[in-house]
Amino acid sequence: MTEKKATFEEQLSQLQQIVSHLEQGNVPLEEALTQYKDGIELARALQKKLTSAEKTLGSLIDDEGNEKQYEKATDDPSNNGGGNRGYGSDEKPLEE
Repeated sequence: MTEKKATFEEQLSQLQQIVSHLEQGNVPLEEALTQYKDGIELARALQKKLTSAEKTLGSLIDDEGNEKQYEKATDDPSNNGGGNRGYGSDEKPLEE
């Protein structure tokens, strides 16, 4: 029988339950230590998933199928606001 992996949301819910239970403060020491350890493991797994998702979203594929790193306009300090007409931009506001 194959074991179903918990989704990100399910793991996050488990972590929230652990934190809530520990915050109540009426948990025996041994159980608190076990839950704390489980919570740390869940937090690490969730962070790993977030990092992986961030990397996936951070790369784009162009028309020829080549993968490129995505860079936000604010990532490049020489951009001076880019196309968002932000501070330092030479762009004029659109006429209405």
